[in-house]
Amino acid sequence: MMKKLILLCLCGWIGLVVQAQKTFRLASPDGQLSTTITLGDKLTYDIECDGQQILAASPLSMTLEDGTVWGDHPRLAGSSRKEVNWLIDSPFYRSNQLRDHYKELVLRFKKGWSVEFRAYNDGIAYRFVNQLNKSFNILEEEVHYQFTDDKTAIVPYVVPRSGDQFYSAFENTYTTCKLSQLNKQKLMFLPLVVEAGNGVKLCISESDLDNFPGLYLSGAKAGNCLTGVHAPYPAGKRQGGHNNLQMIVEKRENYIAKVEGPRTFPWRMSIVTTCDKDLAASNLTYLLASPSRVKDLSWIKPGKVAWEWWSDWNLDGVDFETGVNNDTYKAYIDFAAAHKLEYVLLDEGWAVNLKADLMQVVKEINLKELVDYAAAKNVGIILWAGYYAFDRDMENLCRHYSEMGVKGFKVDFMDRDDQEMVAFNYRAAATCAKYNLLLDLHGMYKPSGMNRTYPNVLNFEGVHGLENMKWSPDSVDQVKYDVMVPFLRQVAGPLDYTQGSMRNAVAGSYFPCNAEPMSQGTRCRQLALYVVFDSPLNMLCDTPSNYERETECTDFIAGIPTVWDETRVLDAKLGEYIIIARRKGDNWYIGGLTDRMARDFEIDCSFLGDKEYTGDLYKDGVNAHRIGKDFKRESVRLNKQTKLKLHLAPGGGFAVRLR
Repeated sequence: MMKKLILLCLCGWIGLVVQAQKTFRLASPDGQLSTTITLGDKLTYDIECDGQQILAASPLSMTLEDGTVWGDHPRLAGSSRKEVNWLIDSPFYRSNQLRDHYKELVLRFKKGWSVEFRAYNDGIAYRFVNQLNKSFNILEEEVHYQFTDDKTAIVPYVVPRSGDQFYSAFENTYTTCKLSQLNKQKLMFLPLVVEAGNGVKLCISESDLDNFPGLYLSGAKAGNCLTGVHAPYPAGKRQGGHNNLQMIVEKRENYIAKVEGPRTFPWRMSIVTTCDKDLAASNLTYLLASPSRVKDLSWIKPGKVAWEWWSDWNLDGVDFETGVNNDTYKAYIDFAAAHKLEYVLLDEGWAVNLKADLMQVVKEINLKELVDYAAAKNVGIILWAGYYAFDRDMENLCRHYSEMGVKGFKVDFMDRDDQEMVAFNYRAAATCAKYNLLLDLHGMYKPSGMNRTYPNVLNFEGVHGLENMKWSPDSVDQVKYDVMVPFLRQVAGPLDYTQGSMRNAVAGSYFPCNAEPMSQGTRCRQLALYVVFDSPLNMLCDTPSNYERETECTDFIAGIPTVWDETRVLDAKLGEYIIIARRKGDNWYIGGLTDRMARDFEIDCSFLGDKEYTGDLYKDGVNAHRIGKDFKRESVRLNKQTKLKLHLAPGGGFAVRLR
């Protein structure tokens, strides 16, 4: 009897151990990528790629204000699996449809929470889900990336304003170093990349960031890991910042988020690829985002924008003084109409300064006259708006300017991603959609899939764009940055980079200039950026006067689509070069960039299929390494057998338009 009792106790103890160490494995549809989820003292997961461990067991949890920790000693209530393989529509993006193919594991735990895991062929993602029908606060979410050894990371550090790391423009360039050498005092914003060895790269980001603070990462004080940090919820604010158009957080709560009831939380995603071009081609951010909340998309019109701020409202050869006035804007509208550009943007200056009131228009502007003048020429007007001025009177502003005929807003200087600010962006998107208004979220963190949920939000900043060339010293290498963006920032979604400079400076010739700014690299590089970067609302940053002098380049820029039916990354290496082909209807565009090194390429044109194409090639001129504006345009005839040979100057590029 005693032996039997001991045996029963032993079996029970073994059962408890098994329960405590229960594991689940989830593999990608092609079987090359997998994660093992372990339920022990902590809830952990890892990542393997082709049998190589990319991420060691890493804990995940959420701590509630009452001390409950989702993830500590998890008690499983049930699990389910499924596989999804379908095409989803992706309007106003890099392809008109995307394949959404993944395997999913849902683990449901006692006390009203669960975790969903998905395995794609190019990534592993998870998110927490709350089923509790009550309100509570979240003190922190544990996000942890434990690597197997001291890997190399490529990261953008926060550049804080007023010493507050949760107050920034999300625009820094990238730093490359070992995990152990990361600055432990600085936060990093997403996306960032870790080189996991054997050509494998892991890009860390998030998707479906809705009513929750954005994720930062910090280098751990010990070990080869990155740990998550979130901005606490604002407790006290004051009006201030740029021209009194911001709300500066002076005090924060001890929690990061308020929860009102059942909801999902953002996806934590690790994009894993074995070649760089697959990283640049990843659509995981878009696929994981919530579907569109805008039912009728027929009024949403992407396009190109004549923009005055970068070139300081400059025009030459005119008989009026240029600036923020109707004569200047009518000239911009005339230029847009002549080149069939869809929009003109009135950037900062049209509303009375320091009032944070977008109903007060400066006396030099007759806004209704401009809107009507533009409409008669089939050009739309978009208005710049400071964040606080827009937020304090959002409904009235959207109704008033929509009725006037304005087509959208460019909202700027949010410069935060705490829960309150994230909620503002979604509220702004919904309100603009209600009044058939486009939205360009400038002064903004990464998109995180918001362009799928609200397709009227066409562009997002959060990028070290060309505007920085108005003031950045020559030590800032924008050329290098350009060939890193497609593998990092652009993985998160479209970007408001604002390319199109006609003043082009090679190494040693660039200097910052506010009134007559220039770009780094060659002229053809600027053309290529219209192909390489995703920007459904694409700016022409330079002055119409410069464009009229450069008719061949203007012809290319004015005619290029901004959304695509198909996108293919043909060749790429992070930080060195990238070549992308995009199709709209039966027409193809090909664009490529290099870093500061001259390169020769042979492009395989087999993607063209059975059709014969003719078109134009814009390539760096023989002296483009000395004179950035030097380029050559020539006619080409291409088919699937063609091997297109090209030479790119240092900081150079090329662009091809095929019909």
